[in-house]
Amino acid sequence: EVHLVESGGGLVQVGGSLRLSCAASGFTFDDYGVGWFRQAPGKEREGVSCIQISDGTTYYADSVKGRFTISSDTGKNTVYLQMNILGPEDAANYSCAADLTGCLPWYPRYFYGVDYWGKGTLVNVSS
Repeated sequence: EVHLVESGGGLVQVGGSLRLSCAASGFTFDDYGVGWFRQAPGKEREGVSCIQISDGTTYYADSVKGRFTISSDTGKNTVYLQMNILGPEDAANYSCAADLTGCLPWYPRYFYGVDYWGKGTLVNVSS
């Protein structure tokens, strides 16, 4: 059975940092693109960041470039998202996802679904 379990969300002040974790099980981790989508109330889902586990290729949405860093630990089947300089626009439900085709679903206009979803973790940013 496949599981993607997120952790690390919470409340942070503007300018602060959080690190999200996504622990994967039940599929061949190294074959997948794994990353994060987010969605805030009343807004469209956004592909935030993805990493192709096999070669470390990464994708970042323009809105987070320079502030967020994605990484993976293949020994732990876990992907991390380090989020720095958080602002109110970053508040959302962050969901981990994995897709066998890699990181293409994270690109704008290329989303067609992903193979697996986590349940999500909330990030709130207070001013």
